[in-house]
Amino acid sequence: MIRSSRPHSPAGSASDPEATIDTHVETSADLIAADDVLLFVNAAITSTGQREFHSGAEEQSLSLDFLHRYLLGNYRDLYTATLALDVNDRNAVMIAKNLLTTAAEADPEQRRAEGRLIARRLALLPPPRVYGLFRALRRAKVNNRRTRAIMRDWLAARPDLAFDAVKYRGAVKDVVRHAHLRPEGELGPFLFTPHRRAAYATPILETWRRAHYEQAALYGLPYTVAEGFAAKHRIPRAAFLERIAPRLTRLERLRLQESARGLGAEAVRADLATMPLTRLASYVLSLSLDERARRRTELTGALRAAARRTAGGQAGSWGTVAAVLDDSFSTYGSGHKRRRPLAVALACHFLLEALAREYTPLWLSGRQDALLVHPHGATPLGERVLDGLELRPERLIVVSDGWDNSPPGLAEEVLRIWRTRLDPHHTCAVTHLNPVYDAADFDVRRLAPTVPTAGIRDAENLLALVELAQFADGRTGLPELRAHLARRVEGFLLGDT
Repeated sequence: MIRSSRPHSPAGSASDPEATIDTHVETSADLIAADDVLLFVNAAITSTGQREFHSGAEEQSLSLDFLHRYLLGNYRDLYTATLALDVNDRNAVMIAKNLLTTAAEADPEQRRAEGRLIARRLALLPPPRVYGLFRALRRAKVNNRRTRAIMRDWLAARPDLAFDAVKYRGAVKDVVRHAHLRPEGELGPFLFTPHRRAAYATPILETWRRAHYEQAALYGLPYTVAEGFAAKHRIPRAAFLERIAPRLTRLERLRLQESARGLGAEAVRADLATMPLTRLASYVLSLSLDERARRRTELTGALRAAARRTAGGQAGSWGTVAAVLDDSFSTYGSGHKRRRPLAVALACHFLLEALAREYTPLWLSGRQDALLVHPHGATPLGERVLDGLELRPERLIVVSDGWDNSPPGLAEEVLRIWRTRLDPHHTCAVTHLNPVYDAADFDVRRLAPTVPTAGIRDAENLLALVELAQFADGRTGLPELRAHLARRVEGFLLGDT
């Protein structure tokens, strides 16, 4: 989401009902509320509470938790609406948990709206995230009627609950117990007394039972379950991967294919042509430079295909575009988010190439070969921003963590002079996309007050984030933001995501 150019940090409620408020004060309160919401969404898009290059996991978690509590306490309806935005999975779960935990603080209308948004968001989350949320609610002893209904309806909508019972048995058992549910057929006995039956009529449950003593049976189970049985039966890793390959999910194949290749298990090969853009960029960066060079045609073709899918009908519609792309040493990220900022920059590079009629990439390192980028060197953002502006593009996109340090502050000064003296009519639209949350500032780091800054986690969200730049120029406030959120919520509930 876009961070407004108005300087502001969280500081108490947006309004005081006992105060006498004139029109100017009321308008200022609206602007502050809009700022608070945009600040929160920037954090909820970028931060996962893990260690970043410039801040530790504890700082990230504390900062993020504060923003959640602040927005929930001051703008509950707007906090709820952010479930319809591009917040990451961790923060979507936190929002749902906080709303369900504080149900007593909401009125009936709010509870109905929250329930619909929570249910819709849970339907889009990976099952392990949802089961993790339900178990957290159980530990917190949240067991109101709405929570039980959400658990019941989500389980009822699962395409194969027997499959879930095998793959996530402990979690399913906890949810069934907490929501006071009675599973039909063999699921109840399987969850609570799995070894008492001599045989199951449900195929996957019977396969699980037989896998305890029959090696061949384990290859009919999900990979994560079969892996435990393979260790129990002492099956060689290479042989196991070869035979389990047909059961692997798309992302399991991507994660395992390099280690499988080293073991000679060639059957484990990912179809790169179907991979999401940012996930594919992360995979490419995990390969050695020699491997990338050797597979140049394959990898470049897959990245461009993913970018074209993401661009959709807007491919080639953006006119002339220049991009300043950060590949400095800080884009290594951390041990928990290895090369994540660089992966976002690489994915954005290929997406912008697909969107633009004419495209010029400007990597900070000066490299010309995007496929061989790697984290290295300082962050001379000012110089590269100047290079980009000299091209007079219709759009300049900067993808960077914002730590301009070679020399410090040059990018801000270049952008200030450009916007105030050389291009006051905004003939060149400049947007900064930042993939790293700055825990100390409760926001993503900005390049300049005159440039809208958006938090970004996946390049797939670039189109929506750039379009939201209207909320960052200081001329729009809470009414416009509420209207935008209402449209996003309506589309989200209708499935237009």
